[in-house]
Amino acid sequence: MSGQRSAQWYGGTDRNAYIHRAWMRRGLPAHAFDGRPHIAIANTASDLTPCNSHLDEVAESVKQGVYEAGGIPLNLPVVSLGETQVRPTAMLWRNMAAMATEEMLRANPIDGVVLLGGCDKTIPALLMAAASVDLPAVVVPGGPMLTGTFRGVPLGCGTDVWKLSEEVRAGTLSEEQFLRSESSMIRSRGHCNTMGTASTMALVAEALGTTIPGFAGTPAPDSRLLERAHDTGRLAVELVAEQRRPSHLLTRGSFLNAIVALAAIGGSTNAVVHLLAIAGRLGIELTQDDFDRTGGGVPLLVDLQPAGRFLMDDLYRAGGLLAVLREVRDLLDPDALTVTGRPLVDYLDEAQIWDHEVIRVRDQPLLPHAGIAVLHGNLAPSGAIIKPAAASPHLLRHRGRAMVFDSVEDLHARIDDPDLDVDADSVLVLRGCGPRGYPGMPEVANLPLPAKLLRAGVRDMVRICDGRMSGTAYGTVVLHVAPEAAVGGPLARLRTGDVIVLDVEARRLDVDLPEGEWESRPPDAATVRAYAAPKRGWERLYVDTVQQADTGADLDFLIGSSGDEVARESH
Repeated sequence: MSGQRSAQWYGGTDRNAYIHRAWMRRGLPAHAFDGRPHIAIANTASDLTPCNSHLDEVAESVKQGVYEAGGIPLNLPVVSLGETQVRPTAMLWRNMAAMATEEMLRANPIDGVVLLGGCDKTIPALLMAAASVDLPAVVVPGGPMLTGTFRGVPLGCGTDVWKLSEEVRAGTLSEEQFLRSESSMIRSRGHCNTMGTASTMALVAEALGTTIPGFAGTPAPDSRLLERAHDTGRLAVELVAEQRRPSHLLTRGSFLNAIVALAAIGGSTNAVVHLLAIAGRLGIELTQDDFDRTGGGVPLLVDLQPAGRFLMDDLYRAGGLLAVLREVRDLLDPDALTVTGRPLVDYLDEAQIWDHEVIRVRDQPLLPHAGIAVLHGNLAPSGAIIKPAAASPHLLRHRGRAMVFDSVEDLHARIDDPDLDVDADSVLVLRGCGPRGYPGMPEVANLPLPAKLLRAGVRDMVRICDGRMSGTAYGTVVLHVAPEAAVGGPLARLRTGDVIVLDVEARRLDVDLPEGEWESRPPDAATVRAYAAPKRGWERLYVDTVQQADTGADLDFLIGSSGDEVARESH
């Protein structure tokens, strides 16, 4: 055999090589072991990950492309996380999925890998794994669903769940009508059709250079998705031949390009923890503040829910990510490469905007400054983030009394109490929802508003949490507060009635207390009792080793790369 990595398993005439070949001879001909590259298809298809349930069909198109280019495709099912299904939160297992995928890629006789993802955590986990094992790798995003309609208007999955459920609580929508919308919202295969985390991470993966340019955002039912999947299979064979590995392609400039894209599309705040984690696997210096420095001045150009009006199939027909990036080309690193071996900016010349309502030109943006704002102050010494494009402008500078909830259970028990001491100026605070405290940073930061205020017409309030929120969510929500309450962060010492000062323009988040009082307070006892305290299994390992949100919430022993070498034989 040739110098392929798989030759370490299949080359030679000894007993071990015989075993490796013989057990694969269940349809593979003898010439499958003559030096052709073996390409794994890391497949997150699962019936319990509804957004990825179609990926077996996509994998077949990838296989055809690999075969056509002279490679041997091999389906490799990997851990799949259904954002809408798993409890307590998919984020608890992102690092496990990444670790398991990394180990399977390293342990098996493969030369390269195609990464099939879609639902929120699947693309980040796959990229974390690929970065750590550093085999030639390329992403196939599963694509968004088509737009559903209800009562004659488009429905944005996720975003309209939050809106409609609040209308029920406000008494302006019946439960019967609410439940009737359920079958209308999910119209087809594919992930969320808003600019939620799944859509964001697919587009960010393209901006990083890890997909074929122009691929991300192709709707899941669109025949062109299968065409591009076929092309990706062909490209995977080329990647192995040219030895284009993640460590060769991905640079700090690649990540800064992803941050520019994140701002221009109005992407999910969850991209912050995912990009930080991927960069950490590559040893690339990237900090939470880079998201503000690089993305804070970027205009919002995509009019998509939750920050705007349209949905993902509108973005695709309007020109897609490349048309957006052409408008901010001067902000991109011109040397950052893609999996094709060419720079990302090379693909922008022919990009066009076909619908100027969906994608705005640079001098007519939805907002002149988008991106993620990173806040610091005595309530968030290591930082917190907010998405101004999804917030109410009048609340971006605000002063109000805190109403503190010690846990999610406390929130559910009291939020609709008619005697809850809140008004429209109050600041709702939920703590104990960070990586260690919950565990896993659940998407609960966009707290429901008190029912009595909803009935009075209030539709947004300042909310603060050490957890995350869905990329489909909206509102004036400060999240990822670090350090979290469970590791001794200031949030644990906050009390109901304390005055909180939010100033997004000044990038500040503070509690207004006399000097010395803040530091002398002990953590709230009820909050401490609610922290997660697992005794075994993955949750125990996670709580003992997970890092904070401001560095990506990866496990401390998974930072960096171990490469693809395996020193010892199995027989």
